[in-house]
Amino acid sequence: MAMARDRPLFFFFLFLFLFLFYAASAATPRELFLVPPQTLTLDYHNGSLLTGNYTLHLLWYGRFPASHRSIVADFVRSLSSPSPSPFPSPSVASWWRTLALYGGAAPRVALGRQTLDESLSLGRTLSEADLARLAARLAPHRGAIAAILTSPDVLVDGFCVGRCGLHGAARAGRRGRARFAYLWAGDSSAQCPGQCAWPFHRPIYGPQAPPLVPPNGDVGVDGVVINLATLLAGAVTNPFGTASSRARRRRRWRRRRRARGVREGRLPGLPGAAAGGPHHGGELQRQRIRREEVSVARHVGPNNVAVRHPRLTWHPW
Repeated sequence: MAMARDRPLFFFFLFLFLFLFYAASAATPRELFLVPPQTLTLDYHNGSLLTGNYTLHLLWYGRFPASHRSIVADFVRSLSSPSPSPFPSPSVASWWRTLALYGGAAPRVALGRQTLDESLSLGRTLSEADLARLAARLAPHRGAIAAILTSPDVLVDGFCVGRCGLHGAARAGRRGRARFAYLWAGDSSAQCPGQCAWPFHRPIYGPQAPPLVPPNGDVGVDGVVINLATLLAGAVTNPFGTASSRARRRRRWRRRRRARGVREGRLPGLPGAAAGGPHHGGELQRQRIRREEVSVARHVGPNNVAVRHPRLTWHPW
């Protein structure tokens, strides 16, 4: 009988203990911290790399202001500026030379033709097949790279959902034997600047720290420059998807990770210190080229990437 009388009292104290424990744990603030990323190791399998001299042709799909076209063109010209660069480090050319860490030498890229398609000849909605068709219009060859840049009002399959651009390869020539690399990057200012124009816009998720000041004063075109730099680096180091084993398996993951600017000590919402010092309190290093200011997207470089080359073996026959 005594045990029966004490049972309600036991459950009362048990409930009170659990309630106080939950309240105390809920009142304890969470500690957020950054986890340093591990070095990404790529196994190089003697796949194709773009080395030597290449010409980058631009196709502007949609309406772009002349000032935006000038900014992108100056960025391309600055990739192969003379060494040593007259501009303070980090410069665009010094960032581009870090691609040699992937193996080989960073190619020398020259600006080629610029084609305007303001009438949207293939419509306002594009697929990956449409992008390849547009790239073929630039009459590419082995020593050329085609780049398609879409305006803010153009919809591309997968844009803002899982990617901010892509790079691939297509065949050219009468018999389709020659392969050329191409890439596409879109202006995300009207669709998803928080995803594809970070760190110049607040991210769509994560902490909402103040974004960096766009070097050219426009979130859209500065986002295009960052994505163009990312994709061009990917097209050079892995043009046909055969350069490294991890690149073949996880190309989409790599594009998404680079497009969002993930780097050591920084993540969407916490851009950290600007690369070029205290310019306007949070602005990337910039340099003047033909009176235009070009952002240096150094966070898309291979600073945290190690490339493991296969050992060469000799067999006496």
